[in-house]
Amino acid sequence: MSLVVLLSILSLQVTAFVPTQTCCHTHKPLKFQLESTTNDVEISFSHLQLYTDHIGSVSEYKELEESLNSLSLYSSSKSLSEKRELWKSQNPSADPGEPFIPQNRDVVKQLLVGFGFRVTGCRLPEGKESTNTRSLLVTSRDPNGVQIVVTAADGDKDNSSDSYQHFDAENIHRFYEHQAHRQGIAVLGFDVNDASLVHQRYKEKHPNLIHAFNNYDDAQVLEVFAYYHHEGGSNDENRKADAGTLLRFIESKDSKDETTCKLPGLDRVDATFDESSQAAYCDHWVSNVISRTEFLSTLEDTLGFTPKVDFNAGVVAAGEAQIESTVTGNESLFRGADKAAVLRDQSQVYLPINNALSEVGHVHGFLEEIGQGIQHVASRVGNLVEFIQRCNDMREVTGEGFTFLNIPRSYYGIVDVAHLVECAGMSSTFAEATIALLENSGHVAPDGAVSLDVTEQSISEILDKELGEDDSYQVKKDEIIAAILESRYKNLYSLLGDGVSEETYLGIVRNKILCDVQGGDILYQIFTSNILQREPHEEAPFFEYIQRVCAETKSQDGLAIKPGCGGFGIRNFLTLFLSIEVSKAMLEVSDAKARGDQKAQDHAQQKVDCFTNQLNDSNPILTQISDAMTMEGYCKEQMAMGLAKGDKEASNSWKVKMEEAASEKAKGNKLLMECSARYQDLMRKLREEEVTMAS
Repeated sequence: MSLVVLLSILSLQVTAFVPTQTCCHTHKPLKFQLESTTNDVEISFSHLQLYTDHIGSVSEYKELEESLNSLSLYSSSKSLSEKRELWKSQNPSADPGEPFIPQNRDVVKQLLVGFGFRVTGCRLPEGKESTNTRSLLVTSRDPNGVQIVVTAADGDKDNSSDSYQHFDAENIHRFYEHQAHRQGIAVLGFDVNDASLVHQRYKEKHPNLIHAFNNYDDAQVLEVFAYYHHEGGSNDENRKADAGTLLRFIESKDSKDETTCKLPGLDRVDATFDESSQAAYCDHWVSNVISRTEFLSTLEDTLGFTPKVDFNAGVVAAGEAQIESTVTGNESLFRGADKAAVLRDQSQVYLPINNALSEVGHVHGFLEEIGQGIQHVASRVGNLVEFIQRCNDMREVTGEGFTFLNIPRSYYGIVDVAHLVECAGMSSTFAEATIALLENSGHVAPDGAVSLDVTEQSISEILDKELGEDDSYQVKKDEIIAAILESRYKNLYSLLGDGVSEETYLGIVRNKILCDVQGGDILYQIFTSNILQREPHEEAPFFEYIQRVCAETKSQDGLAIKPGCGGFGIRNFLTLFLSIEVSKAMLEVSDAKARGDQKAQDHAQQKVDCFTNQLNDSNPILTQISDAMTMEGYCKEQMAMGLAKGDKEASNSWKVKMEEAASEKAKGNKLLMECSARYQDLMRKLREEEVTMAS
């Protein structure tokens, strides 16, 4: 498959160009606002429904919540080790000292412990009317934000049914049958203003996708299959639905209640959130499909969705793995000056869609193993560093929660000779000697990663001991130490500058959070390891959490912030897929080590190194592409403003600049494709060696 596909932006966030920053400069961004259009279908995120093998009782989870709330009272007065001992004393069966294994976990417990969510609803409290499933509603501290319905079949009640069709066990059996009998994210739920209108559009243009349309006392519920089946690549009018993932549209008849999930049949459950938990809100939901263009067309036909941004093979090529991805969605009219209101708003729906371009890699593997389905769901919070730090701390204390994809330290920054020469004015020889001293003391790893726990004092003590008599060292001591400390996050600093504190920088690195910049907007993001996974090597969905730091936008109407600020992480889109491949290869390393197969271990380590090196080589190119894209979008808007004002000269001037930015983007794409091709060849050779080893 050819890689000659240029990265194109179909609908850009309108932001000013911000040049890549050096270690010595920061830039103040500008930002402008586009007019928005609307559609007669008003839509917003509602809920997710997960199908799992088993869930416990409400009382079981409420006991866990009480223990967690009790533990949080000690959050500021005790160390992690002290809290771990306290937890073990209150939960004798807990063993938080054991290595965390992501497989075969209770996803409800993971959500309660890791993210601070609580059970706030259930289908039929214990002792009430019989049904053949058990369902719980799990939410963050804002019940109108992220809403996750977790459902499992109740095998003891297979002969019964549920008066609400969306809770009947038949749905789980159908989903498992069409998803390789895997647990998964089965339903994407949306609130709409007119379910009948959406139903009519599906009847007219996609009747084979309709699953059910029910009129309950409190809501109308339309369910449609998300994708078409692709047996033999059929694309005619009689093509069948892929009977796996559902889209659910709810038109609530109770307009007064805005504090709970609109899905009919759920009863409220009282919940108390601990002081460290944050509210979380739906941001975007991602599908892996066979035909990306077909799903895009279906969503445009029925919901009026249009593409927002394309990530093509030049951007998303991890080794031999190549994919294309398009973000589609509605045009929300929401604008606001209140950043808290922007955080809470869920009327901007984004649905990224991936398809594979190669027969290797995560997306291809997902489609081969499971079929079309939900790859991951992304939610946003107000402070991602604190959110993930809490999650990591709770896992250490309780042995429950989530782990996250491994991100190499080189993504954030390492200390090397070039950095010390540039930022501390050292000679190459002096810089080499300094790094050697830090390596010998254990403060710098062999890959150049500086310990996050070093301090100005600890570095000073090491260097003073060996270099204290050197006059040039004494003159440059402060600059040298500052450069060493900054090297821990120097790549982030080149993006974010002095607008972020050192404490936040270190929190980002410590918790392996990804960062991206689009104009004046910042996007922080992180991905969990697979969820709902039974075996380590199986493909499975995962969660993403993000924080959007929106620059302020001036408009004729005053201050306004556009939903979706910060985009979707152009740099990090590749990083995500490389990290997935790195994590898989690292698992191969540990498996080979466990069985004493040194040859296989060395081979797997070469794969880890290959993906890591591709990440390092791609990052500066992706920065070039991102900056050029942002500049291109800004010039396009300035050109349009000039035309609107009748200023043809200004418009032509901006057109020239836009063409220059487009040329820079094209150059970056060419470099990225060359980089991707180079690592394709390396991974192909490693895979061929793997086949030879196996035979």
